[in-house]
Amino acid sequence: MPRTTVLVVDDERLIRWALKERLEGTGYRVLEAGDGAETMAHMDDGTDLVDLVLLDFKLPDTDGLKLLKRIRELSPDTPVILMTAFSSVKSAVEAMKEGAYHYVNKPVDLDEMQVLVEKALETTRLARELRELRASSSEPYAFDRIIGTSPPMKSVRALLAKIAASPATTVLLTGESGTGKDLAAKAIHYASERSAKPFQNITCSALTETLLESELFGHERGAFTDAKQTKKGLFELADGGTVFLDEIGEMAPALQSKLLRFLESKTFKRVGGAVDITVDVRLIAATNRNLEEEVAAGRFRGDLYYRLRVLPVQLPSLRERTSDIPLLVTHYVDLFNREFKKSVQGLSPEALRLLQTLPWPGNVRELKNAVERAMLLTEGRELTPSDFLMGAAPVAGGGVFTLPASGVNLEELERDLVRQALQRTSGNQTQAARLLGLNRDQIRYRIEKFGFA
Repeated sequence: MPRTTVLVVDDERLIRWALKERLEGTGYRVLEAGDGAETMAHMDDGTDLVDLVLLDFKLPDTDGLKLLKRIRELSPDTPVILMTAFSSVKSAVEAMKEGAYHYVNKPVDLDEMQVLVEKALETTRLARELRELRASSSEPYAFDRIIGTSPPMKSVRALLAKIAASPATTVLLTGESGTGKDLAAKAIHYASERSAKPFQNITCSALTETLLESELFGHERGAFTDAKQTKKGLFELADGGTVFLDEIGEMAPALQSKLLRFLESKTFKRVGGAVDITVDVRLIAATNRNLEEEVAAGRFRGDLYYRLRVLPVQLPSLRERTSDIPLLVTHYVDLFNREFKKSVQGLSPEALRLLQTLPWPGNVRELKNAVERAMLLTEGRELTPSDFLMGAAPVAGGGVFTLPASGVNLEELERDLVRQALQRTSGNQTQAARLLGLNRDQIRYRIEKFGFA
């Protein structure tokens, strides 16, 4: 493992020697420079990966502040400790503003310098690890992970990228259920300047009006019967980041009014609170409803709708991008090969043609579920039409499935088959599995998945 490299910059040879002796004695690799030109030669040399710079304030060809700026521009992650015999509060403040890690006076105390060097390197190491962790956590939501080369998807990706780079704080994602609105919201957040801050999300239809208000805005202790302590809401927790409100069309009118006030003022009060709290968040809302129709019917506030659709994005249905189905299926086969420890090579031409002719009312989510189910069912090296429980797949009683002209929801079909099998066998999982041509693990997986346990 390469040793940590420290660059000592000072025009006094004796000071460089003393620091080098001390630092090399504790295991560091030390480079030396007597002026700005030598410093930048080390920084520009790809073979000298400098982890820390000890920089004299006064040099023959430049001053420390100017050199500090150049070092920070070239290598912003490299901490710089300035050393000077001419200390002043003004120069210290300037150095810190320019990004110096610390500022020390000469003559340098070697013991104190060693401690400072260790702290600087540890701080930088932790910052790098945090940045790498954030980068790895955001990778699944990068724009190139939004699969599709069809014209509609290319347009959507380009628009999402523009939104992520913009300062706009309100976005409205629309589209049918299963088109990937949650993935689009995360892609916007993690590609924006807010990516280092939290991403908070909630489904508006999952909670009652009272609970949803508490989740969004928080509550004070004693605000209601079960409020035993003060709780911060999602807007407060996401300060500087993003809040994603899915299924916003289900939000109650009274809460719509409170959300509108928040969007206009960026302030809110916790439930039961009297103090205004100000936060900076980007709000991304999503719905599969036609909000214009909801406004016309009086179920959604028109002023809130227009406030939300500052940047509207319509996610295309899978029917509008059938050319992306082969790419999506390949992605999901690879995903479930890893998850189920299988080695399925792909789909037969007949299976792929079948998938491209279906209406997919559940869109990409339904396609993913269909591939997941087929991957669990198949015993072969490739997926065939029968693996998708379609076409001429046999059923108990000797009949066959006939695909209706209007298509079918595969997940609902599977749920109904499992339910019927369990009813027919009085809950005997082994017999139900036999009726469906499944093994014990496959039937248990479905029973848990559909909540029949």
